[in-house]
Amino acid sequence: MPKPFASFDEALRWLDSHIDYERVVPTRRLLPSLDGVAAALKLLGSPQDSYPAIHITGTNGKGSTTAMITSLLSELGLLVGTYTSPNLHVVNERIACADQAISDDDLLDVLFRISLIEGEREEPLTRFEILTVAALLYFADQAVDIGVIEVGMGGTWDSTNVVTGSVSVITNVSLDHVQVLGNSVIEIATDKSGIIKPGSTAILGLVSDDVARVIAAKCDAVGAAGLWRSGETFSASENRLALGGRVVNLTIPGQEFRDVVIPLHGAHQGENAAVALAAVSAFLGRAPSREVVDAGFGRVRVPGRCEVLGHLPLLVVDGAHNEAGARSLGTALKDGFDVTGSMIAVLGMLEGRDPQELLEPLIDAGIGTFVCVEPDTPRAMSATVISDTCESLGVASLVAPSIEDGVDRAVALAGEDGLVLATGSLYVVGDARLRLLEVVKQK
Repeated sequence: MPKPFASFDEALRWLDSHIDYERVVPTRRLLPSLDGVAAALKLLGSPQDSYPAIHITGTNGKGSTTAMITSLLSELGLLVGTYTSPNLHVVNERIACADQAISDDDLLDVLFRISLIEGEREEPLTRFEILTVAALLYFADQAVDIGVIEVGMGGTWDSTNVVTGSVSVITNVSLDHVQVLGNSVIEIATDKSGIIKPGSTAILGLVSDDVARVIAAKCDAVGAAGLWRSGETFSASENRLALGGRVVNLTIPGQEFRDVVIPLHGAHQGENAAVALAAVSAFLGRAPSREVVDAGFGRVRVPGRCEVLGHLPLLVVDGAHNEAGARSLGTALKDGFDVTGSMIAVLGMLEGRDPQELLEPLIDAGIGTFVCVEPDTPRAMSATVISDTCESLGVASLVAPSIEDGVDRAVALAGEDGLVLATGSLYVVGDARLRLLEVVKQK
């Protein structure tokens, strides 16, 4: 029998030796299939079938919504396994049980077991497929009461779509990853609707009527138990700014919760909260108590999403990486972050993005200078391209040789009365967050 990995580092090297479509995304899916993940899970005893699941997709907001769902379910006393992507700092973050990231020892163990069965297959798994299998296997090992599973990209052909969610969540749909998912919102909606399974309840956030018709048609085609749509079946209203976040009224079938505190910045988090509460209510078959709602939302934290790390200057990181995300971030900056000094953004993004689409909402929100950087990935857009776009839009910019250097320059430019924002890609946010936390410690 093969020996286990000699160390955790060796296990990570094995994981990283597999093709990583998060770092090098194909321009299109050729012969898409879930056969590899399904076969691997079958060899491991189909662990994903040992617990119910809530499956979450969406162009934006799925990470925050996943965190809220996890928090509410945990407050109910359930043991919750949560799978998210990508990670900010270490891969362990993606796989959590009871709000605790998987330990190095446990991750080494599940990776070793996967390495044993991979030898029985002609085609190796991808890195994301291995992590998906690892999460589903680990949750079974921990005997979780429920898995909360966030899609990596799209829905139909995402590696996570081997789970049968009793609740399927689509937070919203807009243009993103068009090289893979399709060139129109309707094509993207069709792809995302693939997570809806027979007998499941579909939860749909704020979308256009055209998108809603696509989702409704999918529900009918597969025999879903029902479709809850934001603005019809459930809603967020009177979404107001509060100290450290939002106060919002949340309505679900048969119940209204008034003045719920959401300790996250941005009006969009009120809508995410409505989607999360609807998903949990659909799973339970009833509304949770007011005590669970208050405590569940009250404890939620989402690192890297409109997260305030420090003051003097105000230090903020947000993973806005597409036009819709940048608009939400711009609105959050205007509504909730009032500074008297300069507003500086450290910005880096991936190839395939339109820099102008991300820049314009941030310029409108008051960002006066952009420090342009390149994330540590082969897909990085040249910082010079971003800087040239800044010039064409009439806003100041400079190019930094590294994210760490870019953060230091931004802090110096902002001064104590200003604001430093790191955004554009989670690769940038992860590295910038570490440096900003160091800046805070040094004060």
